[in-house]
Amino acid sequence: MKEKELNVIDHLDELRSRLIKIVAAFIIMFVVGFIYVEDVYQWMTNDLDVKLIVLGPSDILWVYFMIATVVAIAGTIPVLAYQIWAFIKPALKPNEVKVTLAYIPALFILFLIGLCFGYFVIFPTVMNFLIELGGSMMVTNFTAEKYFRFIMTTTIPFGVLFELPVVLMFLTSLGIVNPYVLQKIRKYAYFLLIIIAIVISPPDFMSDFLVAVPLLFLYEISVNLSKVVYKRKLKKQKEWEAELGEA
Repeated sequence: MKEKELNVIDHLDELRSRLIKIVAAFIIMFVVGFIYVEDVYQWMTNDLDVKLIVLGPSDILWVYFMIATVVAIAGTIPVLAYQIWAFIKPALKPNEVKVTLAYIPALFILFLIGLCFGYFVIFPTVMNFLIELGGSMMVTNFTAEKYFRFIMTTTIPFGVLFELPVVLMFLTSLGIVNPYVLQKIRKYAYFLLIIIAIVISPPDFMSDFLVAVPLLFLYEISVNLSKVVYKRKLKKQKEWEAELGEA
């Protein structure tokens, strides 16, 4: 009983240590993002025909915080993934350790691809739709706070959703899910992804279609990649069992 309690305490101490490292990484990346806010701001507003306005001094600070937060999230993802991997590493088999470690850079890359998809495809589509909706009825002015908040709501969700293939591969390698379960719940997953697409896109069919198709495609990629990981896992397990039988 005492040994179990000691093990729990050790695990909690390790978890606390890794959480501190993740928070420290986020703070460091936030400071870096804060330093380069002006450069990011200029790049993101370069194509705007009008200058953004602010309604008060606090709006300026809010824009700094939003941009720095996005930079911090992107920069912290590899650290977060590594700390999770390091925490569960003792429970992994030798072959699983190397395989799961390879998912860390993939998570970071897919997050960036998701952000780019949201920014270069979804954001201009949604923005143009909303501006045209106002037409000649309204004069369109943008506050910096509203503009960047809008960018965040149309890009960050895609950064997260694009992690789906790697997350499911990781869970498959740990034996938590398998491709056959993913196939069985396909219709429910499709329904959920279509709801997400409708929520984060403008209320017209083309925009919903433009958002929904990549998400459904991502799910199918995830299922196929899960199959690859699952088959390799079974093969390794058979080889391991054969080696134990010979011994």
